Amino acid sequence: MGYYDDTEHGRKQQKNKGSKAGYFLTGLIGVIVGALLVWLIVPSLSNTLPNGDSAGSSSNKVKTEQLSTDVTTNVTDAVDKTKDAVVGITNIQKQQSAADIFGGGFSTGEKKEESAVESGSGSGVIYKKERGKAYIVTNNHVVEGADKLEVTLTSGKKVDAKLEGTDQWTDLAVISMDAQYAKTVATFGDSDKLKQGEAVIAIGNPLGLDLYGSVTTGVVSGKDRTVPMDINGDGTADWNAEVLQTDAAINPGNSGGALVNLAGQVIGINSMKISQSTVEGLGFSIPVNTALPIIEQLESKGKVERPAMGVSLMDLSEVPAFYQKQTLNLPTDVTEGVVIGEVEKGAAADRGGIEQYDVVVEMDGKKVSNAIELRKVLYSKNVGDSVKLKVYRNGKIVNKTVELKSTIK
Repeated sequence: MGYYDDTEHGRKQQKNKGSKAGYFLTGLIGVIVGALLVWLIVPSLSNTLPNGDSAGSSSNKVKTEQLSTDVTTNVTDAVDKTKDAVVGITNIQKQQSAADIFGGGFSTGEKKEESAVESGSGSGVIYKKERGKAYIVTNNHVVEGADKLEVTLTSGKKVDAKLEGTDQWTDLAVISMDAQYAKTVATFGDSDKLKQGEAVIAIGNPLGLDLYGSVTTGVVSGKDRTVPMDINGDGTADWNAEVLQTDAAINPGNSGGALVNLAGQVIGINSMKISQSTVEGLGFSIPVNTALPIIEQLESKGKVERPAMGVSLMDLSEVPAFYQKQTLNLPTDVTEGVVIGEVEKGAAADRGGIEQYDVVVEMDGKKVSNAIELRKVLYSKNVGDSVKLKVYRNGKIVNKTVELKSTIK
């Protein structure tokens, strides 16, 4: 006979054995189903593994798509309107030495021949097409001393150019080339309407990188600025240039390039930069409204006609106190003015009764403290105008009128 446990403990044990079997069976089924799902899904996922690798084959590769965004701003629009009107200018001069095509000299022991080499480079702005010519404005110092001028277009093509006229006082020059090469002509804006803080763009040919030019951006840092200029190279300022100040980077080679507003209009001709280790973001541009009358005269006459008195000048402040008292016989309260040096015979000053050692303190009712201020009043006049001078002569005030008939470049 066998035994059968019909007690409560026996029934409980029987029930537990059945539950464990059910749990095991359920888990086994779950594992099998999970494995099937993984087997079905993995081949699909393998097609999107990094680097295009496939779990089943190395030949299934995913192509990478490169996205491109066309960004257009006020700056890019302005540059597009003007950039092709800004060209590179190369100043070529002759020298008495043999040289290869790269400008490097060499010695052969034979008689040296005259060769042409690049002396410098800068930028220019095409502003007009007329009578088969394209006219380009640039700086005087860019073309100064050139035996030949060469223009480099944004396409990279090099074209011969002709000098039309220069003006050292404003550092402006006009050259021309065949009109067929000018595809774009710049538009001049109104520099008087510029506002301090207004965005501007400098376009030019820095460091000789003529192909395609260069673009920098900034703001109008200041209007109606004046910068002393030494015209004759004697170390003394002869003239105060009226300029716009900008923090747009202007580097060597940018000279003669365009300063452009956001409308794509040229509002300045970049001219100079103060290059000091302690100064950053200080560039200067000749306002278009100042440049236009000069450009017109250079184009039509090849020079700028300015009235001249025919005298040499010296600031009173540079005369030692001894000579101020003994030679000029000035009152002690007269400390500013312009001393007349040599007087050219037959010149405007000579005809107007101006004498050596006269001290000019007033011109056409405007006080003149130095030669720069005198020239500013003088050059605001036209040939044929008359100016009234108040001078000290032997300690006394003398009034004279000078008719300006002679001219200088």
